[in-house]
Amino acid sequence: METSHGLTRPDRKTIEKNRRIHMKALYSKLLSLLPTPSSQEGGAVTLADRLNEAINYIKGKQEMLERMQKRKRQLTGSAGTASEVATASRSPKIDVQDLRPGLRVIAVISPCDHHLIFCEIVRVLGAEGVDIITASYAVVGDRAFHTIQFLAPKSGTGEADQVMGRLKKAIHA
Repeated sequence: METSHGLTRPDRKTIEKNRRIHMKALYSKLLSLLPTPSSQEGGAVTLADRLNEAINYIKGKQEMLERMQKRKRQLTGSAGTASEVATASRSPKIDVQDLRPGLRVIAVISPCDHHLIFCEIVRVLGAEGVDIITASYAVVGDRAFHTIQFLAPKSGTGEADQVMGRLKKAIHA
């Protein structure tokens, strides 16, 4: 061993031995994470064969993951990017039903912001001059369901469509 400024430095033989021990430990760890190797005819499996099996195993798992993610997007009805899926799942869905002499608003909203959207719906209805009869909501899973029943000041034909248009415009603005 050589000395440099009072420090001892291991020789090349020791460095190489430590490197081989470290690589052997890494190979063992990798192979322990894989399923048992397939038995080959003619004896022992070489390290190169095991590494090729590891590579093929990892590639197979990556392909399976991609297929499963594609299948999940198909089943959830969205083929867009993650941000498009998140935006689509959070956009409120509003339906206005004509009940004569009043209307009912049913809003399906993400529970994260359902209080804000509910307040906006009430604000728009108040600006229309309606009398709210009942208002209720329930949170189920990743959705909040709001039901608001009210008397419209005038209940003409197409009133439900007009109210729905104003609500959607106010909420999506």
